[in-house]
Amino acid sequence: DVFEQPQHVGHKKIEFHITTDIPSVLQINSEREEKNDLSATTEEINNAGFGKIFPAPTSNDKMETEEESDEIPSEFISRRELEKNRLSREEMEKFSVFKNYEPGDPNCRIYVKNLAKQVQEKDLKFIFGRYVDFESEMERNMFDIRLMKEGRMKGQAFIGLPNEKAAAKALKEVNGYVLFEKPMVVQFARSARPKQDSNEGKRKK
Repeated sequence: DVFEQPQHVGHKKIEFHITTDIPSVLQINSEREEKNDLSATTEEINNAGFGKIFPAPTSNDKMETEEESDEIPSEFISRRELEKNRLSREEMEKFSVFKNYEPGDPNCRIYVKNLAKQVQEKDLKFIFGRYVDFESEMERNMFDIRLMKEGRMKGQAFIGLPNEKAAAKALKEVNGYVLFEKPMVVQFARSARPKQDSNEGKRKK
């Protein structure tokens, strides 16, 4: 019987959220504190009986951190960041570099153009590294970045990825990503027919 009364007080905890500067509230608070001491003891007794109440929040925290780490290591760009700085299809149409855009025939090499002058290999690794499993020696060896900084090929890069699936995913997610205020044009590489690339450039006005 003694413990039944304070339990009703426990439901009145909502009143704690009221914050005012009126001095009379202080008196009410001191009265509540006495009642809360009682309710605290009942809570301790209740929780002792129902120990399962405690692990629930901690297990949720673990799940959240696992989901975050499940994404991609922080040394590479996140999917959220890619989506945030990527042009929409409508925006791409306004840029001449995306005129007559074709992804090309799928393979494990990617061709990137319209890169800003200040782009470095580490920038491309930061973006395309998310498509490589660095724990696998084979995938690490397949990952290759060739950034052209001189001559006619300036502002272009070739990136070798572990497989066609990784390359297709990279193309889908990175094409139109704005790096140093310039949208990247990502296509499957056509190393076998380099002459067509130069003709294609002439066709674009």
